[in-house]
Amino acid sequence: MEVFYDLIRFFHVISFVFMCVLLFNLIVANERVLHGISYNFNADKHIETIIKSGVVWCYINQLTILITGLLLLILGHLGFEALWTDWIILAKTIIILVLMGTISLVHFKLQPKIESLFTALTTDSKITDEMILKLRPYRLWRKWMTTFYLFLVIVAVILGIQVYEPFTLETTIALIVLTGLFSLFADKIFLRFGWI
Repeated sequence: MEVFYDLIRFFHVISFVFMCVLLFNLIVANERVLHGISYNFNADKHIETIIKSGVVWCYINQLTILITGLLLLILGHLGFEALWTDWIILAKTIIILVLMGTISLVHFKLQPKIESLFTALTTDSKITDEMILKLRPYRLWRKWMTTFYLFLVIVAVILGIQVYEPFTLETTIALIVLTGLFSLFADKIFLRFGWI
């Protein structure tokens, strides 16, 4: 039973690690701006395909986190009632549900609008300024949602490492503020060397 519990804990944690792909999506988007790359049908279509297929990856990780988290409560000493008696567990649960809602909003609302703009284009299409103006708000909104998603993932990690031994409230708040700043930094500025 102990081995089974350890495996569940491993899959719970590794699923959060796999969600770091969002940071790399932001880095790729910022690299494009840094190099002044304008619209390119093949490159843009490829990026949109990666983003669209990434939603399945996110859902699988989110469901793994949710299911393994519930199993850890049921099989561990905290018990299922920790969902409403332990603020850290409650906050993590709310975060995973918000993450599922966020990715669903992007996948079912934003992505179809972006893809609809690409349907009329081919490799030889000339991109018009009007097309760029229509595309930009959806991509910016999606980028902002990715930043928000990244923030929530890191906050969930901060809370996750406190399940059995909490930090002081001041430390937790400071780490969450730093997470917010880092997420905004990753969205607006180019992370060239790890943290900077």
